[in-house]
Amino acid sequence: MKTNLPVEPNPFIGRERDVGDLGSLLETMRAVTLVGAGGIGKTRLAVRVARSLLRPEDPDGDGADGVWFVELADLPPGGPSDLVARRVAAVLGVAEEDGRPVPDTLADALRGRALLLILDNCEHLVADCAALTGMLLARCPRLRVLATSREPLRMAGEVVFRVPPLEPAEAARLFVERARAARPGFGGGGAVEEIGRALDGVPLALELAAARVRVLSVEQIAHRLADRFRLLNAGDRTAPPRQRTLRAAIDWSHELLSEQERVLLRRLSVFSGWTLEQAEQVCAGDAFAADDVLDLLTALVDKSLVVTGGEVAGEVRFRMLDTIRQYATERLEAAGESTRMRVLHRNALLERAELHGEIAIAERPASWAERVDLFRRYDAELGNVLGALTFCLESGDIERGLRICTALRTYWIVRGQAAEWAEWTDRFLARADDLPSYVRGPGLAGRAQIAVGGRDVVQAGEFAEAALAPCRAAGDEFMTAIALITLAEAHTRAGRHEQAAASLDEADAIAGGPGQEWNRAYASIARGYLRIRQGRLREARESLETGLSIMRDIGQLWGASHALIGLGRLAESRGDGPAARARYIEALPILREIGARPEIARALAGLGRVALDQDEPAAAREALTESLRLSSSTGIRLDVARALDTFAELVAREGDHRRAVFLGGAAAALRDAAGRGPGTGARFERTLEPIRRKLGEPLVAQLWGEGRAALPDEAVDRALRAPDDGEPAEVGSLTGAVPAPRPEPGARAGASVAAPVTPPGALTAREREIALLVARGLSNRGIAEELVISPATVARHVTNILTKLGFGSRAQVAAWAVDHLGGDPPPS
Repeated sequence: MKTNLPVEPNPFIGRERDVGDLGSLLETMRAVTLVGAGGIGKTRLAVRVARSLLRPEDPDGDGADGVWFVELADLPPGGPSDLVARRVAAVLGVAEEDGRPVPDTLADALRGRALLLILDNCEHLVADCAALTGMLLARCPRLRVLATSREPLRMAGEVVFRVPPLEPAEAARLFVERARAARPGFGGGGAVEEIGRALDGVPLALELAAARVRVLSVEQIAHRLADRFRLLNAGDRTAPPRQRTLRAAIDWSHELLSEQERVLLRRLSVFSGWTLEQAEQVCAGDAFAADDVLDLLTALVDKSLVVTGGEVAGEVRFRMLDTIRQYATERLEAAGESTRMRVLHRNALLERAELHGEIAIAERPASWAERVDLFRRYDAELGNVLGALTFCLESGDIERGLRICTALRTYWIVRGQAAEWAEWTDRFLARADDLPSYVRGPGLAGRAQIAVGGRDVVQAGEFAEAALAPCRAAGDEFMTAIALITLAEAHTRAGRHEQAAASLDEADAIAGGPGQEWNRAYASIARGYLRIRQGRLREARESLETGLSIMRDIGQLWGASHALIGLGRLAESRGDGPAARARYIEALPILREIGARPEIARALAGLGRVALDQDEPAAAREALTESLRLSSSTGIRLDVARALDTFAELVAREGDHRRAVFLGGAAAALRDAAGRGPGTGARFERTLEPIRRKLGEPLVAQLWGEGRAALPDEAVDRALRAPDDGEPAEVGSLTGAVPAPRPEPGARAGASVAAPVTPPGALTAREREIALLVARGLSNRGIAEELVISPATVARHVTNILTKLGFGSRAQVAAWAVDHLGGDPPPS
């Protein structure tokens, strides 16, 4: 078959699926245009596809007359209208006729020929290429055209194939292949994938980066990509000028834009991704009006400088490849517009964030579907949020930065990113002393809620206390109620039940007006959790069901899920496994809809406990495995500790007593690191008793110490190991040797960790004796007389028992002692 296809200078890497798809497409379609940004590999892909179509000459086939490559990049724009036709005629050997238009001569010459014509780099001559292609296809029935361009030809019958960046694996393969050509023996490195991601899988950029391995390591290249245009400026001298450096490739596209398109491109660089509405709000002005943005944005998409993404919350999103965004950012700075555009971007984000924050917690009415959309929106908006916060810190705008943090706290709590959002909020609060009360008070109250989301009881109480005065001074009853409810949650978890009740009473007193439905509902739910801890189960149920009803009425099902989980725990405490399971199952679809990882983990942990209680180990393992993985991913130490405790019970049921004690020790270390103090909880205390009798105190203490010394990830891995997986030989519990201790989570490096003689959470003999006397209904004084010790000593022992078992009342201790220590029921 006749062809003038250029010889490929090096191996073609990746894109196997694209080559196959395009080959199939050209069997049925006569005009296909490969569209993509500069350097994305349109020409190489076109040549590879064309070469795949070459086959022995066949007079009756569709490509019998060859595959012909026509390079147009060197033709000047704005020349004669037949310039493209002349170049095609020259390549095909068609002689021009005096006095006759070249396109007509070309059409007659090709009328009966079956060939594939490749028009390469049409973007600067797009109108002429479209006109010639349309005419030739109409008059030459056996002709096919494969064009490459940075924008579509926009002609009848054209199929546009947008060339995507390389997949991560393909990008890594390309980099390594080109690096080995530049430096034989190149072995790759851990930063290769990082380079591929940073360069968006753009082949030209990857090839230019790979050339630098002659003098730089892979890690050095990755580090220097922050200034990629300086780094990637030494390409192949034989390549066309526009392909010798990364900047030249993008300059070529930029020069083809209208002035308004250039202005919009550089202004859009302040976004990490955006919608049409955002672009209209931030970028319009001076050069064009908001009404012009749609057409200008469409042009940038057509010219492959902007990429369309999927729909989020009913809006199409747009973005730039990182390399083009960096180029546009430099143009923005050169135009002197950088600060002004970042201010507009920040202000627009703050305005939307505060509106959406009010919708999230039902200060503004909305449906649950609308609130779900908000959570999805901020998954896509994360880059913009972080960019705005960074600008606030750089510019010293502490007020607006804190307002953004306060407005979006619900999103980060739901997503299980409380630690990250706490860090951002703390940066602004550290400089917030001079801010007005109406900003600082809500900021502190919001920070308290973040602490509750991260299960940091101490910080939650401190921030909530600090928020009350400025919130009251500002007359902000909504955030005052928030602070009071959060303070009550902190008191409840710290065992200060009277203070918790007083805070909730005060919150109820100020949350009676319209717009306060969220606070009324959440106060009721918080009161339900308090009543559970107090052992007042009937009142707990009433409070939780009231909160559930209000949350459903206002379309806030995330709040409703908190009530459902509380009702599940309440049913557990009453020994009603089926009712508990039903409540947890009811909560899960709500939580999965918004990706609320912490609450999903807690609901699954509840299902796991219920399955254990009903002797369903397989179901328990399934639920607990997902729960532990989610808790580990959020990094909330107390949740991980509780999950490890329940896993310890599971593996003990499966007969792996050594692993059970190890996991209990790891959980205790996490509780200590989270500031919750030692203890195992009542469930694990029940599990530990027979293990102590079976293994003996010395081995239990050794295993417990190993668990305490383990890193959290190691403990999670040990928990998730299947029942029949063997334990590693180096573990001291199997070899008899105690391994070198490791720092506890949160401990300073190098600190030693002594394995305790007995698990701190286990009740001592004296504490078990006192628990039995509590079960008999004796007061502290009565116990003191029975044991001939002081009432103060009894009180201290009772406090230790409550702490270790995680109980809030003597009645719970009594019930537990009857069930697990064989005590007599207390007198009625």
